[in-house]
Amino acid sequence: MGITVKDVGARVTDGTFTTVTLMAQGGPALPGATSAAGTAWHPSAALTRGTAYTLTAQAKDPDGRTATVTTHFTTVSESNSAIAFYTPEDTSTVGVGMEISFRFDKPVSDRRAAESAVKISSSGGQRAVGHWFGDRRLDFRPETYWTPGSKVAVAFDFDGLELTKGIYGVQDKSFSFTVGREQISTVDAATEEMTVQQNGATVRTVPVSTGSPQYATYNGTMVISEQDRQTKMNSTTVGLGDEYDIPDVPHAQRLTNSGTFIHGNYWAAPTTFGARASSHGCIGIQDTQGAGDPDSPAAWFYANSMLGDVVIVRNSTGGGTVAPDNGLSGWNLPWAQWTAGSALT
Repeated sequence: MGITVKDVGARVTDGTFTTVTLMAQGGPALPGATSAAGTAWHPSAALTRGTAYTLTAQAKDPDGRTATVTTHFTTVSESNSAIAFYTPEDTSTVGVGMEISFRFDKPVSDRRAAESAVKISSSGGQRAVGHWFGDRRLDFRPETYWTPGSKVAVAFDFDGLELTKGIYGVQDKSFSFTVGREQISTVDAATEEMTVQQNGATVRTVPVSTGSPQYATYNGTMVISEQDRQTKMNSTTVGLGDEYDIPDVPHAQRLTNSGTFIHGNYWAAPTTFGARASSHGCIGIQDTQGAGDPDSPAAWFYANSMLGDVVIVRNSTGGGTVAPDNGLSGWNLPWAQWTAGSALT
């Protein structure tokens, strides 16, 4: 069974669609129509210029096996306009480590104007300050983690703003998110154990397997930025040649842009976890193939995690400290260095 996405639509072979969802970032799902045979889907409404979309299609074959494909794309914008992709999603509930991140599709030379166009308020009274990572990425965070239970409102007006000579913003939007309970998970690479704390209390200690000496896991503070119940991992995508090609990695949660995940592992012996560093830099937790066992340690951690949760790695020999722009890892910068990266200071 195969699912293809083309020309803003989806088609499946050797199966039929069960659900197809097309959503604009920060907006509702768009209406669409599935063919009578259930093998093709197309939107029935026009898409907006300069907007990021996510299409998720799930299908089932005659034997009841399912497959899911998710793709992200942006509608074409004019050459003299720029758009910004932002994190987190509107109305989402996130962990205390979530950074507000804007990624522009063109370089920004007037960083002061762009940063000034973003207004952030928190019911917890925290002040979020911006930090530029190069000329295309602007992140905001408070001095310490967000206050659990607080609500954060973000408004940005780039519409008509000259971000670079001859390049103008086209967005005037607002979004908000709620900060959930505090969850901070600390991985000790020396003992191969992870301690999960919620609101300051330890709720579980989980045996793990971190990176081998050749592929040591990064030290430092990282933040969960993506969650996939099951995903494909191929070593060629992270520059490691043909080291591995696993089509069904269960309970995968991204920590860095460069490919560090904390995920389920069904291919290693159970005695590996808590005893041996064996991964290619990821943090592995015992799991079962197919992600179908809710009692596995990896399934438990996945079910009890959310985007924005903090994962701290310590004592990884040779791992170095994760770069602050590798994922949502800006918490590794001391506050003075963070604020020095603002165009408004």
